[in-house]
Amino acid sequence: MLKKFSLKSKLIIFIIISIVSICIIIKEGINNNKANSIINKNVEIKSSSEKVKIQNKDTETVKDKENFYLEQKYKKGYDTFHNGNYKEAIKIVDEVIAKDKNFYKAYSIKGIALCFLGNYEEGMKFIDKCLQISPKYGYGRFNKALGYELYGYYDKALIWYDKALEVEKYIWSYYGKASIYGRRGDINNTIKYLKIAISMDSSVKKIAEEERDFNNVRNFKEFKELIK
Repeated sequence: MLKKFSLKSKLIIFIIISIVSICIIIKEGINNNKANSIINKNVEIKSSSEKVKIQNKDTETVKDKENFYLEQKYKKGYDTFHNGNYKEAIKIVDEVIAKDKNFYKAYSIKGIALCFLGNYEEGMKFIDKCLQISPKYGYGRFNKALGYELYGYYDKALIWYDKALEVEKYIWSYYGKASIYGRRGDINNTIKYLKIAISMDSSVKKIAEEERDFNNVRNFKEFKELIK
């Protein structure tokens, strides 16, 4: 059929076909470049996302290690306090506070240790600092009650033992209330709260037997029967 066309016409047709072919090739190249660009961007985004995940995981690992270290250090301070070495306990929890200003449990130990060392006002400030950071920390509330009890503020102590019991059924909060009522010679309330403490741990009987706070109720029949 091309034989019917002149040489000039054939040349024009060839040029048109060539131009169309070139356009198709260019278009395909552009589309491929766009596709490759999208793929590369997705790869970059995924790679960046993976890097962020790894960095976050590394950060979390470091934080976990730090938290574990601080918890272990705090526990050492806690145990040292309960062994009666108040000055050493303060030194230990001070190291915790230096690492983490919001480690509220350390303030509680420092505060009650200071109270036992005769520094009531400073001690209560640190306990209040603990409760400012974590208002519902049961042991912090207990230590505030104990601080009041140590210095004879019995009505305030009873209030704070109740506040402690609102968030944690702690055996020594019940015992603390019993001991205050024991000093006051209130046998009914002494028995009420001491009985709860003993039901939680029978070894409390031995402690109560030697506790001077119960001297005013020691000869009551109910008290003798409870600790026998």
